[in-house]
Amino acid sequence: MARTPTLKFDRGTLILHPPPKGRAWMDYAIWDDRIERFRIPAHQYRNLVLALRAEGTELDDKAKAFAEVEMVPSLEMEPYPHQQEALDAWRHAGRMGVVVLPTAAGKTYLAQLAMQITQRSTLVMVPTLDLMHQWYAHLTAAFPDVEVGLLGGGSRDRTPILVSTYDSAAINAETLGNQYALLVFDECHHLPSGFNRVIAEFAIAPYRLGLTATPERTDGKHEDLNTLIGAEVYRKTAEELSGSALAKHKATQIKVKLSKQERDRYDRLVQIRNAFLKEANIYLSSAQGWQRFVQASARSKAGRKAMLAHREAKAIAFGTEGKLRILADLLSQHYPERTLIFTDDNATVYRISQEFLIPAITHQTPVKERHDVLTRFKQGDYKTLVASRVLNEGVDVPEASVAIVLSGTGSTREYIQRLGRILRKGKDPTKLALLYEVVAEDTSEEGVSRRRKGEKSPTKSPQHQLELVPPPSVYAVPKKSIPRAAEPEADW
Repeated sequence: MARTPTLKFDRGTLILHPPPKGRAWMDYAIWDDRIERFRIPAHQYRNLVLALRAEGTELDDKAKAFAEVEMVPSLEMEPYPHQQEALDAWRHAGRMGVVVLPTAAGKTYLAQLAMQITQRSTLVMVPTLDLMHQWYAHLTAAFPDVEVGLLGGGSRDRTPILVSTYDSAAINAETLGNQYALLVFDECHHLPSGFNRVIAEFAIAPYRLGLTATPERTDGKHEDLNTLIGAEVYRKTAEELSGSALAKHKATQIKVKLSKQERDRYDRLVQIRNAFLKEANIYLSSAQGWQRFVQASARSKAGRKAMLAHREAKAIAFGTEGKLRILADLLSQHYPERTLIFTDDNATVYRISQEFLIPAITHQTPVKERHDVLTRFKQGDYKTLVASRVLNEGVDVPEASVAIVLSGTGSTREYIQRLGRILRKGKDPTKLALLYEVVAEDTSEEGVSRRRKGEKSPTKSPQHQLELVPPPSVYAVPKKSIPRAAEPEADW
């Protein structure tokens, strides 16, 4: 009598032995000479089990170590229509897929709803320790009868609900892989990186939810989310949710002219850079052109001089004195409204902090000091806060209503994240969020501004070399239709 095939989990892979009679499993299996057994990638667990079940093959499943978890919420709210629609779309897609919602649209509560309808052990991944503690606080309040643990920042828990940083989850992927039935990837655009992707590849979890405001990546690896998590099942923009789930908002661009001294210096620097680029036959209209420029700057004195000129020109455009005058005017105009100031570099942050006596946060700020500054800002002791990029992602500042962007990258993600810092309604249902973008006129910063807002650049001649970073066409992501439904639910 033939033995029943047994499926076991082994350090991020599956071992199937003896081989089943059917053929469906062969699409996923690879022969391992070392153990004389068939191995299957862990993330194919769901497909394998469904294929064997469809053929009527009996299977002794010793791979899964996850279990049912009774999650009775003590924290319940009426979901917004977009949250219910996203939840339904994810459930109809077999409880696998990516939901794209703007910052402050309630992605954490959406994950809670997904956990409630799944009732299985859950692993939540986040990019930062700050976010890890925010999720931990929310989930312990939502499910007081379920043990919630942490993995990262010195904690090494193994609990039915576990919140982990991406780094810690990747390091422990081989042991976590069969412990959780539902994986929640917050800010899931971090997942496709070479280090983090093993979290999904080494996991057998049949249910997966990705959450992000901006899934697109400049390296194109966002396409891998289809395999690692599932297809995009739902998307809403900040404009679509403005006035309902999010505060109404208005974005205003203010152009600042360079002083005569700044203009003369800027033009000389650009001329030095462009002369070198022309001689080296390098055009900054593509990612390859920028890479060639970086390489050339390390090979000769002329290249180094051109790169230094490029950086100084960028510093002039991003830090012109005119921007500080505009900043002073905006701060006096909106005082005492809670205001966030964003810059692209730490030097400008510290300069603003000293000249305007404003608390500052950068990546160099100690954890306790940063926590104290944010707490005082939320309580209203501080009315204004200046930061570089550390507040772009994962910081909840519900009372902020004004954002002033003095400089930044051409990243659409950064623009959406900074706007999201002021979109939470807080306690004021009539709140109007204001975003001011201060741009140096007739400099390459205008092109940076267009890129981060997804606008097309005007047609330029091939000889024009004023781009600081490649144009959006280099990183353009083709739009895809969003599937409305997928496979039926399976009883795991």
